[in-house]
Amino acid sequence: MSTTPSPRRVALVTGASRGIGRAIAKALVRDGLFVVANYVANEAAAQQTLAELGEANAALAKFDVADEAAVDAAVKAIGEQHGRLDVVVNNAAVAVDGLLLRVKTADWHKVLETNLSSAFYLSRAASRLLLKAKESGRIINLTSVVGEMGNAGQVSYVAAKAGLIGLTRTLARELASRGITVNAVSPGFIETDMTQQHVQGEARQKLVAQIPLGRIGAPEDVAEAVSFLASPRASYITGQVLRVNGGLLIG
Repeated sequence: MSTTPSPRRVALVTGASRGIGRAIAKALVRDGLFVVANYVANEAAAQQTLAELGEANAALAKFDVADEAAVDAAVKAIGEQHGRLDVVVNNAAVAVDGLLLRVKTADWHKVLETNLSSAFYLSRAASRLLLKAKESGRIINLTSVVGEMGNAGQVSYVAAKAGLIGLTRTLARELASRGITVNAVSPGFIETDMTQQHVQGEARQKLVAQIPLGRIGAPEDVAEAVSFLASPRASYITGQVLRVNGGLLIG
């Protein structure tokens, strides 16, 4: 049985139950897209995201982005339910901090699978639907300022985020001939649960002092960058890293 494609562009946002992911989902809904909001465990936060987006504008998709089979099944379900997928936002991430000599192998693999392999799994699984989307097809990967400049005590997180930049540039070259753009957004320090957990007290004050704009960013700052890259206004931009860091890294 054939599926009638949705008249609205459809976006899949991973890690959308809170923070940057939720802000991105809200921005895309505002822009007229239907958003499939992924989450893995926090049911209450996911339901809050859905309530803020509205059931007419969004649906929840519970799956682990680090599970290849689960990703394939989720993308297949989107194709069957909506008949299209135009925008993929690889936002889901975890951080397990520690200096090199103290990093456990299991934690290394967990971070690489969740932050980097997941983007590969999802981009590959979604590629056929994105090819059908043609000029409206977008892949947007959330990297990080530390993936560009390094950060002591975050060897696995930095490696994964740096890898996303390489993945972005390669996929941009592979998919450009079909009109699909692939870009990355590189946030600096953004006010999220992860930032509040890892950057506190005096360390937070020192960090803010290093940011030329004098503040830690908001999730909405990142969401606006994703909104732009997902839109027709960015149709001639691909393979790029759009920095949203308040000037923390320039050049």
